Order: sequence, then structure tokens, then C-alpha cells
Amino acid sequence: MGFSRYVEVGRVVFINHGPDAGKLATVIDIVDQNKCLIDGPEEITGVSRQAISFKRIALTDLKVNIQRNARAKTLKAAWKEGDTLAKWESTQWAKKLDSKKKRASLSDFDRFKVMVAKKQKSRIIAQKIKELKA
Repeated sequence: MGFSRYVEVGRVVFINHGPDAGKLATVIDIVDQNKCLIDGPEEITGVSRQAISFKRIALTDLKVNIQRNARAKTLKAAWKEGDTLAKWESTQWAKKLDSKKKRASLSDFDRFKVMVAKKQKSRIIAQKIKELKA
């Protein structure tokens, strides 16, 4: 199976390292073999236009239809037209990041309640399996 995610103008990327870590951006131009120019758009994702190393980003399956070196206004319109943020929120990747964030914000008592709920669930499942075997 070949690659399906290429570094190309309009590719939506997830920033995984640096001050903008955890945010989405769009590739606007390719600088060289190690860097690309990205832009949020800033009003939607909070990422300003900057050059960033490929090592700091992860490519997503999403792509926005824009021209090379598109203005911020054009990029914002393309994001709204393509409903890119909603598409991202519906991906498994975004859901997994959201659940990790929720789990990290749990208090000690919340973690205890989750543990008790898991025990109750496994007990019920074990009883049902035992009934089915009998």
C-alpha cells in the first residue's frame, strides 16, 4: 500500500511540537526539503503564518483547496467552505486526543469512580456469560 498523505499546498497538518503544539494548520508553501510555510488561519485555529520543520508536524488526511501562498482571507474562506474543522472533529485522531485531554483533567475521585464503574461493568458481563454457558 502506497502513501496517501503527501506534503502539498492545502494539506491540513497537526502541530505536535513547539509553542503551537496541539493545533491545526494548513501548508501554504514548501520552503525546502525540511521546512514548509503554514498558516492557521489564525482566526480559526490560532496559528499564525510561519515556517516550520516537517519534524514538528504530522500530516492529516484533510486537504483544503487553495492556491500556493494564499492570503489569510482566502484560506479562511476555504476552511469555511470545506467545513474542515468539523471534518477534523469527526476523525478518530481528534476523538482520541479529546479523550486523552479529558482523562488528564480527571481528579483522583473521578479516577476512582471510573475504576468502580469498570469493575461493575466487568462483573455484569461475567455474570451474563456465566448464565449463557449454563
